[in-house]
Amino acid sequence: MPTFFPQMYVRLFFLSLLAWWLGGGMPVAWAQITAPGASPSPSQVTTSGMPAPTPVARDTTRRIVRKPVHPKVVRLQTEAADRPVLRHYRYRTTLPDSVSALHEVRDLLLAMQADAYLTASADTMHWRRDTLVVQVYVGEKFRWARLRNGNLGDGLLTRAGYREKFFRNQPFLPAEWARLQERIVDEAENQGHPFATVRLDSVQLRGADIDARVVLDRGPVILFDSIQIVGNSKTKKRFLTKYLQIFPNQPYNQQRVNAAAQLLRQLPYVQVKGNPEVRFSRGRARVYLLIDDRNANQFDAIIGVVPNSTTSVGQSKLQLTGDVTINLRNLRGGGKQIGLQWRKVDVATQSLDAHYLHPNFFGTPLELGASFNLYKQANAFLTVRPRLQVTYPTAQAGRIAFFTERRGSRLLDPALKERTSLPDTIDSQYNSYGVSYEWNRLDDLYFPRQGLLVYLQGAVGTKNISKNPELNDTLYRRIALHSNQITLSGRLEQYVRVGRSGVFLARVRGESLLNQRLFLNDMFRIGGLATLRGFSENFFYTNSYAVGTAEFRQFTGTDAYVFVFLDQGYLRRDLANDKFWDAPTGLGAGLSFRTGAGVFQFVYSMGQAKGQRLAPNASKIHFGITSRF
Repeated sequence: MPTFFPQMYVRLFFLSLLAWWLGGGMPVAWAQITAPGASPSPSQVTTSGMPAPTPVARDTTRRIVRKPVHPKVVRLQTEAADRPVLRHYRYRTTLPDSVSALHEVRDLLLAMQADAYLTASADTMHWRRDTLVVQVYVGEKFRWARLRNGNLGDGLLTRAGYREKFFRNQPFLPAEWARLQERIVDEAENQGHPFATVRLDSVQLRGADIDARVVLDRGPVILFDSIQIVGNSKTKKRFLTKYLQIFPNQPYNQQRVNAAAQLLRQLPYVQVKGNPEVRFSRGRARVYLLIDDRNANQFDAIIGVVPNSTTSVGQSKLQLTGDVTINLRNLRGGGKQIGLQWRKVDVATQSLDAHYLHPNFFGTPLELGASFNLYKQANAFLTVRPRLQVTYPTAQAGRIAFFTERRGSRLLDPALKERTSLPDTIDSQYNSYGVSYEWNRLDDLYFPRQGLLVYLQGAVGTKNISKNPELNDTLYRRIALHSNQITLSGRLEQYVRVGRSGVFLARVRGESLLNQRLFLNDMFRIGGLATLRGFSENFFYTNSYAVGTAEFRQFTGTDAYVFVFLDQGYLRRDLANDKFWDAPTGLGAGLSFRTGAGVFQFVYSMGQAKGQRLAPNASKIHFGITSRF
């Protein structure tokens, strides 16, 4: 039989113990607070107030569940004045065994203490056959009379979320006080005090009212020493110092240390082996980065020769096609990137893309990027699109970029003089300014298993239509030569693990072009392996589209997998003489694995759209090798 205490002594014992806790008489308990997925923080928080309940270890092994033969019943007894309070809490009255019954009573008391009934207790407990009779004492609801600022600066306390009205004549909630402690310690960690502790001082207990001062013991001032690379990465420490904003002789900042791993994972040429480690010595903090180099440079070249079906006098009967891609990343270990891609998928069209990225522009964390795109449709139009962009990469808020872009298009049709109506293409120039935002939480840039990717972009500008001297001037009377144009685009990807080696990908992406008069050379071009599988490259011309993808990947190795997919799209084309919409569907399967020459990918797909049935004779086969060095 358990030992029982008189109710009066139990209550006096709990009140004395509470005053002892709040008065700082309890020995200092060190509890490390670390952001998820980040390196451990040396800062500690003293657990003033009610301590957190000790978690109960549960057996996670599989057991055969049997219906209890003799269930136990819990019956709670309390004073009449406390019964309304007890009715607010839900608890089970029938339990499978006696241990579960005792745990149910304990969980109820902890819930009441978390709601400011700090002296709630079970005064007596005894068994009557299969019934556990518990005499519950609820007690008074403790309140903050006032929580005053001790030695904290007003700025620090405000940034930690302290407001006097939250701690004046309000219930004393241990969880709320613990959150305030954590926020104060976080602020101290980011100001060079990683060993700071928080406690209550000058505690006065008047009945159920608590009056106290919050005091911060800052500990020694710690400065950053340097960063060290642990691994085979040739990336320069000078670049990483600026990229991570961890400068020598600057006050220690735990937030930057926590953000380092996520920022490093955004670099395509770095393989993160673990979270950064910090070592403290003589007032200095040295940060160790566990990184290796990964093959990120790319060179691919596929050249083909096809017959020219539209030969004329002086033209060759054969045409050159191909796809050449060059991407060089982390040049000389400084993070610079340069790339070039030339594509000619058929006789009529070809494209050229080039880009350059310069990180740490003028010693700042800003990235300066420039890109150039050229697209030529034979005997139709030529479009060039240069772009200049400034990006600010952060771990907490994602990547924010501001850009300006100029898009110029001119006609190449040699028979313009013979036209009596305005063609579907036009000479135009579109100058725009915009902003883009990227939130990347993928665990790997090339072969993600889990995580979320969000990309949003918007631009607005002025579209100017130029009169072509080959066309009759009267054809331009019914169109606005100057108009505002808006471009929107977005992408959302979610990777979810399925079992040990399975991954489910859900993705939605789309673009939209808004203008009162659109032409064919203004349109987006989708179709093919990169956008909508089951169709030829650039098969659809559209001014608004959205493509949803559901794909399952079964990994057979670190960078090898087989997959099945379904692409469902919706698109529309709003031309003056051609209103069109469609909901194309693409489905198929494929595989990807590494070879000595690079990553080989094979995709078999079929597509269904207006004018194209879902049939094997209209299927597409895409395959290629991406070599990285």
